Amino acid sequence: MSLHRSRLRAAFLALSVTLLVCLFPAPGLSQRSLSGETKLRLMLDEIGNLGSVMMIAAHPDDENTALLAYLARGRHVRTGYLSLTRGEGGQNLIGSEQSDELGIIRTQELLAARKIDGAEQYFTRAIDFGFTKTADETLGTKWPREKVLGDVVWAIRRFRPDVILLRFTGTPRDGHGQHQASAILGKEAFTAAADPNRFPEQLKYVKTWQAQRLMTNLPSFNEEQRKEIEKIAGKLELDLGAYSPELGYSYNEIAGMSRSQHRSQAMGTAERRGAAPSYLVTDRGDKARKDIFENINIGWSRVPGGAEVAILLQQATAAFIPAHPEAVVPLLSKARPKMAALARSSNDPLLARKLEQLDEAIAQAGGVWVEAVSDKYAVTPGGEFKVTLTALARNPAQVTLSGARLSGMAGAPTVAITAAQLTTNKPSQHSVTVKVPASQPLSQPYWLRMPKEGAMYSVADLEEVGRPENAPVLTAEFQLKVGGTEITLKRPVEHRYVDRVYGELTRPLAIVPAVALEFGGSALVFADSNPRRIQVPVKSNGGKAGGEVRLTVPAGWRYAPQVQHFELGGTNEETVVNFDLTPPPGESDGRVSAIATVNSRQITVDTSVIEYPHFPAQTLFPAAESRLVRVEVKTAAKRVGYVVGAGDEVPIALRQMGCEVTLLDREDLVQGDLSRFDAIVTGVRAWNTRPDLRANHHRLFQYAEEGGTVIVQYNVPEANPRGRAAGGGGTRAAPAGVPSGGALAAITGAAPDTTQLEHMGPYPLQESRDNKDRVTVEEAPVVFPNPRLPLLHAPNEITSKDFEGWIQERGVNFAVEWDPRYVSVLESHDPGEKPMLGGMLYTRYGKGAYIFTAYSWFRQLPAGVPGAYRVFANMLSAAKTQQ
Repeated sequence: MSLHRSRLRAAFLALSVTLLVCLFPAPGLSQRSLSGETKLRLMLDEIGNLGSVMMIAAHPDDENTALLAYLARGRHVRTGYLSLTRGEGGQNLIGSEQSDELGIIRTQELLAARKIDGAEQYFTRAIDFGFTKTADETLGTKWPREKVLGDVVWAIRRFRPDVILLRFTGTPRDGHGQHQASAILGKEAFTAAADPNRFPEQLKYVKTWQAQRLMTNLPSFNEEQRKEIEKIAGKLELDLGAYSPELGYSYNEIAGMSRSQHRSQAMGTAERRGAAPSYLVTDRGDKARKDIFENINIGWSRVPGGAEVAILLQQATAAFIPAHPEAVVPLLSKARPKMAALARSSNDPLLARKLEQLDEAIAQAGGVWVEAVSDKYAVTPGGEFKVTLTALARNPAQVTLSGARLSGMAGAPTVAITAAQLTTNKPSQHSVTVKVPASQPLSQPYWLRMPKEGAMYSVADLEEVGRPENAPVLTAEFQLKVGGTEITLKRPVEHRYVDRVYGELTRPLAIVPAVALEFGGSALVFADSNPRRIQVPVKSNGGKAGGEVRLTVPAGWRYAPQVQHFELGGTNEETVVNFDLTPPPGESDGRVSAIATVNSRQITVDTSVIEYPHFPAQTLFPAAESRLVRVEVKTAAKRVGYVVGAGDEVPIALRQMGCEVTLLDREDLVQGDLSRFDAIVTGVRAWNTRPDLRANHHRLFQYAEEGGTVIVQYNVPEANPRGRAAGGGGTRAAPAGVPSGGALAAITGAAPDTTQLEHMGPYPLQESRDNKDRVTVEEAPVVFPNPRLPLLHAPNEITSKDFEGWIQERGVNFAVEWDPRYVSVLESHDPGEKPMLGGMLYTRYGKGAYIFTAYSWFRQLPAGVPGAYRVFANMLSAAKTQQ
């Protein structure tokens, strides 16, 4: 079954055929981690090591992946990364997903990275609200400080690290205000986690915890920071370029592989070899001069009675022979009852975790493979599916399958298994049919189930807070005997399938509604009072389905008919129901929702699948609703050419404005008739991602010279710009057919190049490379330094009201230098900063007009901000209204 909104698969970057494919394969391609000899050797080292460390920062891609790899893969300590946010406020190079959907992408990219560097991933409920320059805005205005601090304390109390590493200093040198906040909260949490009077509600589930050392991994992102580090006395230096013979890579090379999973952020990183110094300083606790764990016991001798376990584990490690891993099973089996007794008597979650690791190591040594596979990846409440449990012994060790059970869903069936020894390399399979309760909740990511509270997710169950993703819908638990020792292995029930391009893949089992309402997303904007036909696609997610669809609209709006009936004959069958929606005569702002009734149950959500090659497909259920805006907008431009960039939904907004929009491909840019357009707009990062645009930019200026309007939206200045989109990953099929990411290959028809441009305008201008040259406060005042410009008066009269209700930010990457022939149209700045005139520059060019604009139209227009439509309509009309 292929749920709607499936993402177009784009050309995937060719992978080098190296040992990396065996040890650290791309998670979305093979979705596997370490295996064989290397995996077992690392497992033995990890079981014998009780040390732990947690790194804290603000966002996905803030982590020091080389340091994580060194700790997890090199020092074999339990290593965690706590990202305060899921990166929802960032930008997206590989598709048009924003906000919640981008947060899911970046979460999965972190999990893909952790599979490579060996660390674990955690989050707080804080939401990335976009770039901010101060910790005061982050902790004083946006985030509820105590709640986020409580989540950091919760993460520490659950993880129980010996050492906490901060990625930032908590000072303005960190740049981003959320970076600063992560260190400020980390320092507070170091003490608060040990205080029973702080967040006492947590103590029902966890105990207080005092980490022994708090350290800062000094940022060295630029030369100025590196010079500052040289002056710091008593710092600890680690060489993260050290080579691991066990892995065949240095930790810095592994870091390059790991960091390159952050594809939505264009974080492809070189796998560097050679020395790579990294520096840490101790903030609290005994000062570390030579080692992170200096004077901290990280062995089994720290546990009363643990010495005997340590000896057995050491003997097992010494006895390990790659060709005969089963030889270590007797020693590991001797250690198991002793470790289990220690775990029971101490009630220590660390020891319980070590016991699970020991079971996995015994299984690995014995060549045991178990899995639980569903025949479907999506099932509706009340539906059913088959689960096949497989156990396989691939080494000559004696393995008996004693039993198995399913958990996680009410009424999960019993798995009837008669204990029997497994025949070497012959799978033992048992299948059961699972009936999904009618009351089973949908598989919505847990942090999206409830309405947000400002810049904070609402999560009802405290025990879910911090988890990177939902617990599996269903879990299989296998009881086995390996060499006479009883062990338990747990596996999520998931769907396994073969893709003709990418081979064998898996995806999580999801509970989905009976039908999906493909409605919602970008705002519906009415530029006049004429009625418009609204289409609501209805798709079956599971078999025959019939019912009716209604709308709910704000006061003053009317729709007809009042109800539409539908009948769907089977899974994936789709129909479209239509409503004529009439706006009120005056301005209005509200929401329209679609509601389907099927078998007396109301369904108010869409079913969206985010699918890219570098992580498993993710299912979520956005509300089937849209913002509904009635605003007076006039435009003198009717035909618009749009050069799609890294992915935005501005073309949808232009169509709602009444424009006829054509997406320009390479052929259009090379030799197409551009004179047929009233205006041409280049999308967000189009000059970064479209080599065909850079190669033919002179045609845009010629078009403007002959009487057209050219609008250039913001880009990211690069020392060596390349078209990254082709083959950059999967893409999302935008509602109006707006391609992005790898789908641009079909449009550009060209491979990435290194065309160098001095500037993107007919006269010189330079966009900023500094995060300081942006306006992050969305309420920042906007003034008109040249108020008599026709651009501000026709065809719409622009006032300060048009800059009310903006979201996330005013703009990014403002111009910092420009030719005097440009005129500044708008001025804005963050509180306490100097005026910034480079956010929108206009010039007459021949008979036409050129406009550079770094204001965030790509956020405002899809969100339905009324004033953004009016200002953008004036930009489109510039060449016609300047006469």
